[in-house]
Amino acid sequence: MQPSCARRASIPGLFGLAVMLLAACGGEKKAAAPPPPQVGVVTLKSESVPLNTELPGRTAAYRIAEVRPQVDGIILKRLFVEGSDVKQGQQLYLIDPATYEATYKSAEATLESTRLLAQRYGRLVADEAVSKQQYDEARAAWLQAQAAVDRAQINLRYTKVLSPLSGRIGRSNVTEGALATNGQATALATVQQIDPIYVDVTQPSTALLRLRRELANGQLVSAGANAAKVTLVLEDGTQYGEPGRLEFSEVAVDPGTGSVTLRAMFPNPKHELLPGMFVHARLQEAVRADAILAPQTGVTRDLKGQATALVVNPNDEVELRIVKTDRVVGDKWLVTEGLKAGDRVIVDGLQFVKPGAKVKAVPAGTAPAGAASAPAAQPAAKS
Repeated sequence: MQPSCARRASIPGLFGLAVMLLAACGGEKKAAAPPPPQVGVVTLKSESVPLNTELPGRTAAYRIAEVRPQVDGIILKRLFVEGSDVKQGQQLYLIDPATYEATYKSAEATLESTRLLAQRYGRLVADEAVSKQQYDEARAAWLQAQAAVDRAQINLRYTKVLSPLSGRIGRSNVTEGALATNGQATALATVQQIDPIYVDVTQPSTALLRLRRELANGQLVSAGANAAKVTLVLEDGTQYGEPGRLEFSEVAVDPGTGSVTLRAMFPNPKHELLPGMFVHARLQEAVRADAILAPQTGVTRDLKGQATALVVNPNDEVELRIVKTDRVVGDKWLVTEGLKAGDRVIVDGLQFVKPGAKVKAVPAGTAPAGAASAPAAQPAAKS
């Protein structure tokens, strides 16, 4: 009897021990919920922004003339320095004039002979000593001899190859001793007038329509009839010192590309601009008083190509906004739809949040490194 009583007495003790162990485990605190991720935001505000339109283009000479020989002969001299400025009418080359001088002298001799004969027949025809026909033939020979003299004189003058315009002459394509022929394909040299100088910009026809409307509405600074004031930015980013004028005179659209070429003209007294340079023509538009500028880092593109931004709403929740942008102003987008003054746009920690998530917004640049990352896993509670 005693052993069975002992077993019965131990059962309540074991049960009580189990209850105490369960109570001890249940008394431990549960793991705390992770805090919301921290993101850096920029609070948008409306501001006055001077708007500029930049049009990429290339410089082109105001006038170009290819120097070509108009008579045949050997080039005896080159009378200019390559890359120098020349004046209109300045002699550039000398073609051997010997044969042309001889031809000219022969033509003059023939002219004198025919002149004397025509004068003699003129006196005789009055006395009917010669026929009227003989006189007419003598007079015609005299006129032909005069034309031959003129032609020989022109050819002799062409042995002096002159500059057709004032400008800067490039390298010579021939040297002394080379044979020059009238009508040859290769020019002897090229003269370009580069003051003033053109800047040609190619734009879609829609851009031409927009710029014309803005000029008509006074949004562009006018530079005369059908022209806008324009400045120039050089390849190295520096500003060209002389303002120019952009003319909207193009009358045809390229059917293959749907583009037009606009031409701006700039003074170039110091010859800083050379033909073929890549530049940006900058048009100054009216100042927009209530512009909304969003950081480029806060605006991305979705799979459809739409511009989107993540915004923290008043409830500290992330919202996805579809926005429309007009142009880049510095390092920001000019936003026309989707964002307003006071919106908090996320620029730091975009990769760790999604629409609808709770976040803690702090000014961009103040969040510690890794603050926007996913919270670390809590250690498991010990039993």
